[in-house]
Amino acid sequence: MADDLTASIIPLHYVPPKRKAKTAAATKPRAPRKPRTPKAAVPEDDDTPAPAKVAAPSSESLIPEEYLSTYLDHAEPPAAPPPAETVQVLVPTTEPVTPSRRQLAPVLLSAAALALAGVGIVTNGWFARSLGSSDIAGWLFMAIGVAADLVALVMPSCAAGLWQAGQRVTALVGWGVWAMTFVFAVTAGIGFASLNIADVTLSRASRATPAVQTAQAALNDAMAARDRECKGGVGKFCREREAAVNDRRQALDAAMRSVETSADPQTEAAVRIVAWVSRGLLQPSGNDFAMLRLVLLALLPQIGGILLMVGRSRA
Repeated sequence: MADDLTASIIPLHYVPPKRKAKTAAATKPRAPRKPRTPKAAVPEDDDTPAPAKVAAPSSESLIPEEYLSTYLDHAEPPAAPPPAETVQVLVPTTEPVTPSRRQLAPVLLSAAALALAGVGIVTNGWFARSLGSSDIAGWLFMAIGVAADLVALVMPSCAAGLWQAGQRVTALVGWGVWAMTFVFAVTAGIGFASLNIADVTLSRASRATPAVQTAQAALNDAMAARDRECKGGVGKFCREREAAVNDRRQALDAAMRSVETSADPQTEAAVRIVAWVSRGLLQPSGNDFAMLRLVLLALLPQIGGILLMVGRSRA
């Protein structure tokens, strides 16, 4: 019966004792307790030593092992410590440039370089072929012009790559070859532009305008009247008719000069614009602007190689 009563009193769930945190007061040395005197009196005449004090059995020793193992199996694991606080650092970032924007400019620059190079190759090849006295000579000149333009197109990129690779001597040789082909291409471009501009200007200047037709008709009438008056000899009226013919001829010349001026209106308009912007300080002639236009027309198609080099370096 005693065993049954003990089992009914012992708790079935093990509750571990709470451990208090060690504080500064707990670490101080405690004063020794006075030993308790046993309730039972010990005879004074007994010389046998008193038995050592037996500590009371703890509650853990009273729990059966099967209950303790069951509790340990089903006990919840200790809670994980809270995570350490993290400090979030905000770094200002700039908006990245999209690849389409970054690569659009080099692509357009390379396209413009190829377009200018194509125009230069065609024009210089055509003009070089026109210099030949025969078909074979013309085709040979055309081959020279096309090859020179191709060298002027690709040589800047090759020379720049050789310079970056450390081959300075080879790069300088390449730039020298490019200079020769560039000068040749520019001279061919000048010939092509000047020939076509002169042909167009001459055809425009030779056209008959109403003013020219009127001046020409007046001159013809004055010449006919002079011939009738001067048939019998030179007199007063003959000299008057001769003076009238001279006036009509000057009027015809003025009308033809106006036509020649209108044959190239770009030069005249440019001269007036420069004079207006500079308040009359600069007074260029039509010939000055015509030379500037000729140089630009011959030079621009030959800078395709430089543009291609810049476009590839940006890519």
